[in-house]
Amino acid sequence: MTDILMPALSPTMEEGVLAKWHVKVGDTVSAGDVIAEIETDKATMEVEAVDEGEVLEILVPEGTESVKVNTPIARLSGDAVAPAPKKADAPAEAPKAEAPKAAAQPAPAAPKAADGARVFSSPLARRLAAQAGLDLKTITGTGPHGRIVKRDVEAAGKGGAQPAASAAAAPAAAAPRPALSLAQMGIADGTYDLIPLDGMKKAVARRMVDSIQNVPHFPLFIDCEIDQLMAVRAKVNKMLEPQGIKVSVNDFVIKAAALALKMVPEANASYTPEGIAMHHNADVSMAVAIDGGLITPIIRKAETKGLAQIATESKDLAKRARERKLKPEEFQGGTFSVSNLGMFGIKQFTSIINEPQGCIMSVGAGEQRPVVKDGQIVPATVMTVTLTCDHRVVDGATGARFLQAFKPLIEDPVAMLA
Repeated sequence: MTDILMPALSPTMEEGVLAKWHVKVGDTVSAGDVIAEIETDKATMEVEAVDEGEVLEILVPEGTESVKVNTPIARLSGDAVAPAPKKADAPAEAPKAEAPKAAAQPAPAAPKAADGARVFSSPLARRLAAQAGLDLKTITGTGPHGRIVKRDVEAAGKGGAQPAASAAAAPAAAAPRPALSLAQMGIADGTYDLIPLDGMKKAVARRMVDSIQNVPHFPLFIDCEIDQLMAVRAKVNKMLEPQGIKVSVNDFVIKAAALALKMVPEANASYTPEGIAMHHNADVSMAVAIDGGLITPIIRKAETKGLAQIATESKDLAKRARERKLKPEEFQGGTFSVSNLGMFGIKQFTSIINEPQGCIMSVGAGEQRPVVKDGQIVPATVMTVTLTCDHRVVDGATGARFLQAFKPLIEDPVAMLA
């Protein structure tokens, strides 16, 4: 008899909502059966069992909020432990076509340590270790009561340090100053309505505070004339009208940013404790406002895609983002972000960096402004773009070179159609 634990459905997940159970006490489950639905700060995901057994007890009722990762949520007979997120938790080393077959096979027997004691590990961890040729006796477990779980095997396979060991060795961080209560600020009870924070609001708040505190930001501003872009966009959309495709200004921005990142690869980078990660592709995250927060679905390898494809993908991703139907791989792992508030009439703004990305571009509204050309003041449609940089990765000169590459692409977008 073992506990089923609240799984981590993303690297940053700390808690979630147990939205719905698909099983009840007395049910028998097999590997691959959907047993529950869990809401994270970004999406709702189905969760599968990784082994078979009888459901002996439901420990966390459906609808329960703020369930911490690794909290026991149900009790199962046999040797099953942690459930797996559906179609999103398979390790890169295991071919997807073989995953169901492997799950249906009996888990490798639990090994014994040198002193004869059992090495506690989840069935999934044992299978992954067997596939990777790893000895579980050499792996430190970070699950409940020292149990070896999936992330421990993956870390060992990559030669990485165990999370628990890293955390133990790290110096204690200074505790943040607690926020003042409304009463302390002189605001009386009954004069306001309090809307509880959901998982998304909490996660966004935590990530933004961490980014502001930990990342040395600085902004760079540039004005781009977009009259030619608007004219080209009108022609492109007329050509694509029979296909039902409509290209937005933001699609042009994503394409131009991706090409500029390939021209200035130093801007397509992330800071890590081990070094600067130079990304091979421009995986551009686009900020999408959804009920209760913000999510950043990704246009993968945007430098290789045409405007029509980018427009199609961005529309689909935005729609599914608002429906909370994105898969984790569709909003995690971007290398650069674009946030556009131009449609709201915002002229200029500075975004907070989406860690661990090195830059985020903020796009304002295109508006008629007077500009000087050949000594004459003439009207032009001007759009202000702000590049916020992580100074550990992108210094002022690198950021300026990126904007120098971006500006001519957005001002003369015919080059992007080739």
